[in-house]
Amino acid sequence: MSARPSKATEKPRAVLDTNVVLAAHRTRNPRSPNAELLRRWRAGEFVQLYSDDTLAELAEKFQEQGIDPASAAEHLADLVRLGEYVTVTPADVEPVVAADPDDDLVLACAVKGQATHLVTYDPHLQALGKAYRDVEILDGLHFLYVVRGDQPPPAEKKE
Repeated sequence: MSARPSKATEKPRAVLDTNVVLAAHRTRNPRSPNAELLRRWRAGEFVQLYSDDTLAELAEKFQEQGIDPASAAEHLADLVRLGEYVTVTPADVEPVVAADPDDDLVLACAVKGQATHLVTYDPHLQALGKAYRDVEILDGLHFLYVVRGDQPPPAEKKE
């Protein structure tokens, strides 16, 4: 079973890790892949999954990182309004990432919510490999390629 939905069937279902959302809010580049992901999510091009834990972490990190309170509040309200809520119970959380147990909450949201993708820059989550339980693990740029349905440009050959 492939983690990627066919274009004819359904939209990608993703958990955006906090670091991806924070990067989108901190960038000054309007062409940032992370900012584009948030625009495409708001346009309904993919489903963003969230749980109580991921929502609370995002709110906490917005404040810690000094993100504009109005922008943070708008994003959190959009997530609740446009995102798909996933109920994650303690029984759903498996100890997978020993170095950062909070990452287990993100994984539980992705697995329980039947995500096709977990989008992250977190080295602990990326260390799990290309996928965890049929959830493909990608960084923001590579998930943007999935959402847009295109491919990264070919690497230039060095002569």
